[in-house]
Amino acid sequence: MPAFQLRKLAVFGVGLIGGSFASALKQAGAVQTVCGIGRSRSNLERAAELGVIDEIASDVQSAMTGADLVLLAVPVAQTDRVLREIAPHLPPDCVVTDAGSTKQDVATAAQLALGAKLPQFVPAHPIAGAELSGVEASSPTLFRGKLVVLTPLQGTAPDACGRVESAWQTCGARVMRMTPKRHDEVFAAVSHLPHALAFALVEMLAKRPDAQELFSFAGAGFRDFTRIAGSSPEMWRDICLANREALLNDLSAYQTALATLAEHIRSSDASGIEALFRDARTARDRWINGRK
Repeated sequence: MPAFQLRKLAVFGVGLIGGSFASALKQAGAVQTVCGIGRSRSNLERAAELGVIDEIASDVQSAMTGADLVLLAVPVAQTDRVLREIAPHLPPDCVVTDAGSTKQDVATAAQLALGAKLPQFVPAHPIAGAELSGVEASSPTLFRGKLVVLTPLQGTAPDACGRVESAWQTCGARVMRMTPKRHDEVFAAVSHLPHALAFALVEMLAKRPDAQELFSFAGAGFRDFTRIAGSSPEMWRDICLANREALLNDLSAYQTALATLAEHIRSSDASGIEALFRDARTARDRWINGRK
């Protein structure tokens, strides 16, 4: 039996992330009961059929009763509403965490919704998504070796942080901590911007009159570059709006980089193009080799 143990885990949103978190803890023997709650009854019934959850909650109060850990795995725009719903039913020995891709908006929502219960909340972000969504795509191995960022608030209780960190480590993840602000700046650049670019590129080509012909010739490079455009539009809409300031800064910087490349091409500056591409390849190789 693992050292980390839960009596009851309540998961709001049993999709890819919520389902994988529940499955990983169940596989590790670290939780006695998993209760699921969400908008889609059919999805919850499927989660129960797959053994991802043990119970389907009829309402928020029943989901919270007896829970010692709650995971909010819902689109970030829904976090405020869910926090307000659970606040009156939050037991004093229960810890709440989330899995949202933005953190400053979540921190503000928690401060307003939880009040004196704020010490029980630990914002988190697992860096382990996929282009597929839903409980069917969930896996107990999704987080193994992956990074999870905790962004505790000024009032977050140390023991609450410890419990959430232990939960993610039991799922096989590596855990680090950042401030909510720094988190949003970092992930605007390396996650939110690339997703926005992939969606925009596919949309641009799809609107061309020769779109069908273009897509018929698209190969592996185009597929790899646009893979993340297969992600949930609802989720990424919410992320872009929640982290608009940092994302707009990076979009502006990217437009400047594109303008520089366009000028090199316009002026037939072969050395400028090659130098830009060489520097980019060197930076990418350094990143890839550093991950090995």
